[in-house]
Parts: sequence; structure tokens; C-alpha cells
Amino acid sequence: MAEDSGCLDLTDRVLVLDLDDTLYLERDFAFSGFAALEPLVFQRMGRTGFARACRTLFEAGLRGTIFNQALAELGAAGEEELIRELVGAYRAHDPQIALASDAARFLARAPCASSALISDGPAGMQRSKVRALGLEERLGRIVLTGELGPGCGKPHPLGYALVEEWSQRPPEAHVYIADNAAKDFLEPRRRGWTTIQILRPERVHRGAAPTLAHRAHHVVGSLDALALRKGAVGAR
Repeated sequence: MAEDSGCLDLTDRVLVLDLDDTLYLERDFAFSGFAALEPLVFQRMGRTGFARACRTLFEAGLRGTIFNQALAELGAAGEEELIRELVGAYRAHDPQIALASDAARFLARAPCASSALISDGPAGMQRSKVRALGLEERLGRIVLTGELGPGCGKPHPLGYALVEEWSQRPPEAHVYIADNAAKDFLEPRRRGWTTIQILRPERVHRGAAPTLAHRAHHVVGSLDALALRKGAVGAR
């Protein structure tokens, strides 16, 4: 789908946002986590350069086995117990991340009372991102699907239904802004929400939709393309 030209007006809509690669760059969390693991790897294996090796592999497109490969490149065996420890520490670390500049501008304009978030991922990890970005003070409702129980990640309807229950607005009043067409837009489209895909150049997921039903209604490259005038209606 081609990127929309002009400015989409979202005044008087319930603004629902994704987190990773929508409000901040997901790669920044990864780089923060790699750096946090460097002392642990040195303590356990006596090796340095782990964070640099992980970052190089990440930028080359490797996912899922980065820790194993980075340890192998450092000449250290990636034992299963150590890998589990690294994954746990990565997810639990205090992330050094910041809102994307356009996201900061957008949230400054968006009314807190009618703005929400739906995000997938391990509950503790996603909650730490929310805290690091100061979103608890900026958004009226935060739904982390990892806190809802197994199988409730997108496109499961529960997260979207919880936002509708909170907003007390009809489905068509809602707008979902996210990045990953593989899972983000199927359910909100089915519910009658407007969907907007943001495709940042530095994103982790490439954004391809597996079917027409997975596509967003609109595609933008920046949240600056979304207009908000004063007088937006809040949740009620």
C-alpha cells in the first residue's frame, strides 16, 4: 500500500497506539539490553565484546539466536543454562530508551483521556518500557497483552475489547496506530476501527501484510502526518 499524502485528521477519535517501532525504535531496546549483558558475560565467561558482537549480528538481520552466535564468535560455549540467564537478564534490564521525536510531539498533542496503548510481549519487559518512556502519565489506558494470560497476544480480540470497554465509545471512533501488519490490524479492522501503519526506516519488522484483511487503511512514515486539533473528545 502506498504511503498516504497529506495529513490525516484524528480529532475526536480514541487514539490507540502500539509500542515497539511505533512510539520508540525497538532496536534501541535491543542495543540497551546487549550493553546491560556485557558485565554478566564477563563475569560468567571472562570475555569482553559481547554487546558489540550482538549489535553487529542484530544489524545484519539475525534474530532469535543472537546470544548463541555472539558467544560462539567470542570463543565461549553458549550453554543452555547461560543462554536462559542472558534472556532473563535481557528482559529484566532497565531499558535506556527514549520516545521517537515525532512520537514525543504527537503525545504532546494527544489528549491523555482519549489515548490508549495495546502492546504484545513479555509482561515485565513491556512494563519496563512503558515506565522508561513515561507512558503511564501520558496515556489513559495501557493494555499489555502479556498480562492478560497465554494466547491473548494480537490479533486476539481481548486487548481491543478492553480498550472499547474503557473508552465507552463506538468501535468506529477508535484508531489503531501500529507497525506490524502481520498481526496488528486484522482484529481492529474486523471491529470497525480505522487502522494506520507507521513504517519507520529503522524498524525491525518489514511490515508486509500476509493478506488484504491484514492491511492497514493508511500508511505513514511519521506520526507528524497525523493531525490533532483542540477539542478532542475524551473517554467517558
